[in-house]
Amino acid sequence: MVRSDARENRARILAAAREALAADGSTSINQIAQRAGVGSGTLYRNFPTRESLVLAVYQDEVARITGTVPGLLAQMPPLEALRHWTTDLVEAMRRKHGLGDALGPGAHQAISEQSYGPVIAAITQLLDAGKKDQSIRPDADPADFLQLTGALWRATSTPQDRAPHMLTLILDGLRTHP
Repeated sequence: MVRSDARENRARILAAAREALAADGSTSINQIAQRAGVGSGTLYRNFPTRESLVLAVYQDEVARITGTVPGLLAQMPPLEALRHWTTDLVEAMRRKHGLGDALGPGAHQAISEQSYGPVIAAITQLLDAGKKDQSIRPDADPADFLQLTGALWRATSTPQDRAPHMLTLILDGLRTHP
């Protein structure tokens, strides 16, 4: 059983690392510890390497995003829930680029492998809800949707951000047509 103060320290470290690394991928471990209000020994007890810290930040973000699906489906129709969820995913992927600067190629591969299953499961849940209420076409495939939405987070986030319009086109393609 992990003590509550240890859980709080871990959560503060993850929050500080997420914020600092998104702003500057070269932020030092000591700067992250300072920002979290913990000693470097506490940080290293939780995350023995810089890479383990960055991987934990990614995993935490994936868990947060995939965990929102049931609440979204309880609040809105499946297509609208899919729109909200995908917008959140796109924003997270855009923030991730700063984190990516802090990782080597092997860690990038590990992140992709670890996050693919939970993200596909979340997309499947959203698509299945739409298939059930017949708002989403029966041949909609989670892997295809993820591939298509990859273009959204690669689109530049500027005042002329094309991602919302591109997402509308993707979602229109998922709709069932009478």
